[in-house]
Amino acid sequence: MYNLLKSLLFLLPPEVAHEFALKSLRIILHTPIIGGWIRNSFQPITAKPVVVSGITFPNSVGLAAGFDKNAKWLHLLKDLGFGHVEIGTVTPLPQPGNPAPRLFRLPQDGALINRMGFNNDGIEAVVARLKNRPAGLVVGGNIGKNKVTPNEKAAQDYTIAFDAIYDYVDYIVVNISSPNTPGLRDLQEDEFICDLFHKLHELRSGRRIWKPIFLKIAPDFQQSQVHELVQTIKRAKVDGVIATNTTIERSNLRTSKSKIDQIGAGGLSGKPVYEASNTILGFLAMELGEEFPLIGVGGVFTKEDYEGKITRGASLVQVYTGFIYVGPRIVRKILS
Repeated sequence: MYNLLKSLLFLLPPEVAHEFALKSLRIILHTPIIGGWIRNSFQPITAKPVVVSGITFPNSVGLAAGFDKNAKWLHLLKDLGFGHVEIGTVTPLPQPGNPAPRLFRLPQDGALINRMGFNNDGIEAVVARLKNRPAGLVVGGNIGKNKVTPNEKAAQDYTIAFDAIYDYVDYIVVNISSPNTPGLRDLQEDEFICDLFHKLHELRSGRRIWKPIFLKIAPDFQQSQVHELVQTIKRAKVDGVIATNTTIERSNLRTSKSKIDQIGAGGLSGKPVYEASNTILGFLAMELGEEFPLIGVGGVFTKEDYEGKITRGASLVQVYTGFIYVGPRIVRKILS
């Protein structure tokens, strides 16, 4: 059934299809009698809670940042069986993101290319929605800097967003790895990370409840660079790592080069990033140890993909592009 619906949705522009599909699902799930039956059909049958960084997750499959940027769909996503949802990336000020078209499907590759550019409603509007978040769903807050903020003032944006969102999420993610904000990946260096996490730890020390602060990294590292990054993670006292964001690589794609060239810049997600993401994940697990919290994301479509992340050291797994291609029963299919 979903394959037929997907064919119809894929006739629409990606952002239009995204909004239409979620609104339609919400209506269906609130239909008397049948809505409850459909909700039950999305829930994983044999899911087990897992504790990571002191947080009890209802199950080990979550939705990566970028899908629900503005915390608008949390009740619906809980109904679809996700154990956690990472909202954002959220910036201090609202921003429209990059001009459309900025999201592209690569069906032959099971992939997407996006250059959204941190489009979001801003931290104030997102926090207002988080005050009405559903009970029983773990929510992470992925934060970034505004495009107009120069890198030398980037830490200020992160501390503003961190301070505002802290009380309304279960964990916070520092995103310095998106390829779609000019210069953002330049912040993936030792001095900035250590300085920023020192500031965030100071802010956290004044709070009543301790919450973990994670770092989201790119897949475009060589092994020697990962080793250097691990030393930074240790020095900065990062609580966990999300591996990985989208890639700027375009190798070994089935989609024609002419179409890829026509699409242009952006982060590639989905099946083509699976192996690169797993390689980074494996390096991190080997160097940081099996007790260190790692969240594996990138190219997860099936139970086997999920198990590949777990065996390489992931404590939790997130999906994004797989959700779009597999459909709303992806959590049940992976965990059952």
